Formats: sequence, structure tokens, C-alpha cells
Amino acid sequence: MLLAKRTRWWRAAGAVAAGALPCLAFPAPGLWWFAYVALVPWMLLLRSAPTGRRAALEGWLGGAGFIVAVHHWLLPSLHVFLIPVAVLLGLLWVPWALLVRELLGGVPGPRRAAAGLVLVPAGWLLSELARSWQGLGGPWGLLGASQWQVPPALRLASVGGVWLVSLLVVAVNCAVVLLVAAPRARVPAVASLAGGAVLTGVVWLWLPRPEVSGGVRVAVVQPGPVGGADSAERRFAVEEGLTRTLAGARPDLVVWGESGVGADLASRPDLSRRLAALSAELGAPLLVNVDARRSDRPGIYKSSVLVGPEGPTGDRYDKMRLVPFGEYVPARSLLGWATSVGRAASEDRMRGAAPVVVDLPGGVRLGPLVCFESAFPDMSRHLVRAGAGVLVAQSATSTFQDSWAPAQHASLAALRAAETGRPVVHATLTGVSAVHGPSGERIGAALPTSASTAVAYEVPLARGTTLFVRFGNWPAGACLAALAVYCAAGAVRAVRRPGRPAPEPSAPPARTARG
Repeated sequence: MLLAKRTRWWRAAGAVAAGALPCLAFPAPGLWWFAYVALVPWMLLLRSAPTGRRAALEGWLGGAGFIVAVHHWLLPSLHVFLIPVAVLLGLLWVPWALLVRELLGGVPGPRRAAAGLVLVPAGWLLSELARSWQGLGGPWGLLGASQWQVPPALRLASVGGVWLVSLLVVAVNCAVVLLVAAPRARVPAVASLAGGAVLTGVVWLWLPRPEVSGGVRVAVVQPGPVGGADSAERRFAVEEGLTRTLAGARPDLVVWGESGVGADLASRPDLSRRLAALSAELGAPLLVNVDARRSDRPGIYKSSVLVGPEGPTGDRYDKMRLVPFGEYVPARSLLGWATSVGRAASEDRMRGAAPVVVDLPGGVRLGPLVCFESAFPDMSRHLVRAGAGVLVAQSATSTFQDSWAPAQHASLAALRAAETGRPVVHATLTGVSAVHGPSGERIGAALPTSASTAVAYEVPLARGTTLFVRFGNWPAGACLAALAVYCAAGAVRAVRRPGRPAPEPSAPPARTARG
């Protein structure tokens, strides 16, 4: 009894640790190749669970470990509140864990293994889809996002978004599990690996690439950390000085980071005049981000505002998807106490009503996104369908300056570019700022968190439409259909065999002293 209890505790601890392993594939460690085997220890544990209930528990614990590991940089803001959030979100991996045990556990034959190679990745994607809802934190740390610097994976993203990349990564993990633990299933496992390689090769070799058609010169202004009671005014002055250094670079557009302007321009005409003077001096408009209480309506907004030589042009985008706890507290009447535990928002920001495409002189159209919104594939897709030729994400991760967050956030620009076939400019206050071309390739050097500078980039424009822009998140529909067929088949079998319990996965043959 004591031995069994200790075993259960060791398995529980192992599930948490195994669930945390995939975080090493994301920036800053950036071990992208590790993603293809990172799930193997967790899946080996799940397939050996003695009961479905135990598998569900270990899936839950592993999911909680994954959330804490990938979002550990939130601890300074949420403190202990991150733990209950992780425990809640960990429940999303329970169905996946049950699929792993049912389809890959015991001694799976070729038929069950082949089903597992399809349905286990589908179950993983189901958990990613569920937690991608903004109210549950949004699509941060999707497994496919770890492949942001791998060109073949970026090509797959142009077909089915980051979702298709996640499916491929989980399928490879499944195949490795079968190769290691299920000799009878090695044929479908090898076939799966070969099929994934062929699919990637076909997409890489024959899928049309974005057709480059001209370019635009975009300058990014990154002031670096500015503290103190008057930080907003001092930051504005630093940005103003850095912007003036661009006079010889002849940019077509200058982009400031999120919250680069700390006062409403209508109530501070002096700031508006200074920005207009900068625009006139450079001969280019400025896309700034205003984080302030509006003078024309109640509440605080984060807004991308285009400013020309005559002042604000009227083109304005108000951020729509806010960061839970950072910019608003969900169910504040119940969870408002979080403001006393961490750095949760003391007042909820207001949401914008709709996406906006901004027209620049010369005909280039911008699709602005603010910070957290660059994590959502559907938002960038919508902007490109509305005519945006360049996506611009204005961000600030200064609260997490010395953590993995800045690098993780910047990496998302590569995925959004590859998905949409449009360049993405990721401009931040304190780094990491980066620019990616229409295939997801990096343009120029990224600006690290140590930089306080202004840099101009030659950004290629592109024509054409990717399959992801055209058809959206079709991998999710395919996965839901496959899981529905599996559940329906299970229900039919249960009806045909009433009163008989569902069979447990067959256990591996026991070894005796004689072998």
C-alpha cells in the first residue's frame, strides 16, 4: 500500500515536470528541434496509466505544468494567482490524455496506432483551440509557434496557420512514442514520419510563394526603459529625439511602440504639434500608440493613431482584445482581489469596436495590431482580407524586460507574416523589435532589449493570397470532424454491445524470470 502511494506521488510529480518540458522549445532557450520529442516523456507516462481516471489526472497535472512553464514570466504580475489559473487551464488537456492512453497505450496494433497518429494530434489541437479564447488567456505558447524560425514550418503555416504546424509537431511525437514503446506499431509510425516529410516537401517545393511587388521603408523607434514619476513625458522626449535621427534615412513611415504617447492628443495639443513637426521634418507619417483616457468618450483606450504634417489624420484603431488581468480583470466583482496580490489592472481598459485598415500616402495600407493581438491568427487574417499590405504590431513588454516574454512575443511576427503572406513590423518600447518579410523571413537585425535606437528597414511588399488567408483555420474543422467520427463510432459500438464495459487498453505482456 505504501509503495503504491509513493508511486502515485512520483507519477504526479513526473506529469508536472513532463508537461513543462516543451517550454524549452520556445524563446528564449529556442531549442526548436526539441519540440519534436518534448511530449514523449509525458505521453509515455500517460499510456502507462493503470486507469482512465489516472490518465486524466496526469493529463491535468501536465497541462498545469505546461502553462506555468510557458508563462512563468507572469509571476511578477500575478504572483501565486498564476497557479490557480494554470490548474484551471490544465483541465483542457484531460481529453487529450485519455486519447493517448486509449489509442497508444498497452500493445497497440497497426490499426489502433494509425488511429492514434491522427486522433492524438487532433486532441492536442482541441486543447489549443479552447485556450486560444481571449477569456482564457489567448493563443500564447501554441506548440507550433516554437517553429517560428524554421522555413519549412513557416511554409506549412501559410497553408493551415500555426495550427497545422502544431498538428505536425504532435504527430511526430506520437510516432516517436510508438517507435520506442510499441514494436507492433512501427510500420504506421514510420509511415507517419515519411508522410509528414513528404507533405512538408511538397508544400516547400510546389506551393507558390508570395510575389514580391515593390517595398516600403519603415522605421522603428525603440526608446528603451524609461522610469520615474514623469516617465510618460520623458519617454516622449526620448522617442522624439530618436525619431529626429532618421532625417537622413528618408522613411515612408515611422512606428512607435505601444503606449509611446501617454496623453490623449485632443487634450494635449502641444504633443500633437510636436508629432506633426516630426512628420513634416521627416516627410513621413508617424504611427504612434496612445495609452490614455479619451477626451471624447469615457474610459482609457490603447489606440494606434496616424499623425501627418498637419497633425492626427483621423485614422485610428482602438485595441479590441485586452490582456486578462494586465488590462482588465475578468469578472472583477469576483476576482478584483487580484489587484492586491499582483500588478493586475486597477481599472479596466475600454475595447475598440472593429479592426481598422489605415491608408498611407502612396497607396500602402496598414493593418495595426496592439501588443497581445499579434498572438491571434484570425486578427491578422481579417486585416489582410480587408486589404492590408503591411501588418504593424505595436507592443510593450517592459514589465517583463529580463524574462523570456520579449523574445517569445517578437517571434510571433514571423508566424503572422508566413500565415498571411504579408510583412509584419513588430515595434516595441523596450525590445525585442523585429521585422519579418512576407514568407516569415527576418528583415534586418532585431533590436534587443538593451537597445535604445531608431532603425529603418526596407520592407518588401507582396501580392497574392495564402491558403490560410483564403480558408482560415481549416485544420481545426478537420480535427473536430475526425474526433466526432471517433466518438460516434464508439457510441455505435456501445449500443451494439449493451451492458459490457469498454475494454481497457491491453497491457504489455508480463516478463517472467524465464523471459
